[in-house]
Amino acid sequence: VGAAGLKPTVEAIRCGKDIALANKETLISGGAVINPMIKEFGSTLLPADSEHSAIFQCLQGVPEGGLRRVILTASGGAFRDWTKDELFVACRDDPRAVQAKATTHPNWDMGAKITLDSATMMNKGLEVIEAHYLFGAAYDDIDVVIHPQSIVHSMVETSDTSCIAQLGWADMRLPLAYSVSWPHRLKLPYEPLDLAKIGTLTFNRPDFEKYPCIALAYEAGRAGGTMTSVLNAANEAANELFREDVGFGFLDIPKLIEQTMEAHKDDFKSGDDITLDDILSCDKWAREYVTEKSKKIINNPVYV
Repeated sequence: VGAAGLKPTVEAIRCGKDIALANKETLISGGAVINPMIKEFGSTLLPADSEHSAIFQCLQGVPEGGLRRVILTASGGAFRDWTKDELFVACRDDPRAVQAKATTHPNWDMGAKITLDSATMMNKGLEVIEAHYLFGAAYDDIDVVIHPQSIVHSMVETSDTSCIAQLGWADMRLPLAYSVSWPHRLKLPYEPLDLAKIGTLTFNRPDFEKYPCIALAYEAGRAGGTMTSVLNAANEAANELFREDVGFGFLDIPKLIEQTMEAHKDDFKSGDDITLDDILSCDKWAREYVTEKSKKIINNPVYV
């Protein structure tokens, strides 16, 4: 799915084109190859998704070395108001209801794949990896907070502990416009933000036991190399299986991703010698591995 944008992005970089990147999976799969190419060919990579556009906007005027921490905000997805126990019991007792809810979003209508990624919070885990590749932040310096109102699109903390946030209505037109107009600001006829109308903004820490995909993304990111490609491909394959309604459960998604990452450790590659072919080969292998292993999981669903 998202990794399909990897080859076109590489070709655009080779042509010296500046890129407004809305497809996060491209950088997650191929960041180990893309970042060196950006330097080699002199291209500029501009984030077009809302969270990373927010971070990019917050960093304007922050001097080199001034970034202390990245704070990614998340809506919390379909199960944000459920406890871990409520979710796990529902997965056991009423998987149909879980499937229906996991494929809807409490704040807006999105594509089927990203809606499910939001429910598992893998979407936010992938954005952690993207933030690392885009802004050079260490994984220990990237945090995630759940912000149900989706008004604060992300924040940065500077070295003096000042926190800078980008706020706005949940409207993808703004980050897209900024990515193609930067460093300029266009005058746009959008509804101004009204904080008094919003009234309350809340923030909560995500439960890593309830959302194991976040921890898997951090693990893959810290490993680097080909592991992020395997994480992304395994997630895309597991996500698709869940949506195909073949008996593949919600909790099976992180379990199978974790198994795929573990199986990849024997063939894991890192360092400067990673090639695009390595990334694509790992992507293909991970999808095939998930497809094969899922046959057993479907007959033995995971309950916690």
